[in-house]
Amino acid sequence: MHPWLHFKTITRHKLLVMKYCFRIGLYKQGLLHDLSKYSPTEFLVGCKYYQGTRSPNNAERADKGYSSAWLHHKGRNKHHWEYWVDFSREGVVPAKMPTKYVVEMFCDRVAATMVYRGENFDVSAPLDYYNKTHGYYVIHQETDAMIKDMLVHLSKSNLEETIDYIKETYL
Repeated sequence: MHPWLHFKTITRHKLLVMKYCFRIGLYKQGLLHDLSKYSPTEFLVGCKYYQGTRSPNNAERADKGYSSAWLHHKGRNKHHWEYWVDFSREGVVPAKMPTKYVVEMFCDRVAATMVYRGENFDVSAPLDYYNKTHGYYVIHQETDAMIKDMLVHLSKSNLEETIDYIKETYL
């Protein structure tokens, strides 16, 4: 169990997302981002599976075949595409995410990459991760195009220019 290390990691992540959300103008989302990670359901699992270089949810998933913490988290945080997946007679269907949550998702991905990559972070890393994991996404076509556009812009410039681009283009 690594409660202190896990607390520091999720708090560092939360503060980075808050910083970027504030720069973009999403103050409420910055303040409320990922508060569920401090609930016993998510926090205790995070402490047990803490590694420091990747999400503890991935380690729990590898151990148990699923992540109870992730199931809890994605159902309470609208900046995850998984929150916007539903079922219909046609099967699993994605709903279009409101723009403010796509922007928060961008901030979340950048911050997570910064926390887990540390000194090895570069502006192409969030896009690389998105492309690597995109194959199993059930994400609305417009939502996918929007987040990908933001990540591609970041990979070709820097964070400050991309924040300005997001404000001008999407908000």
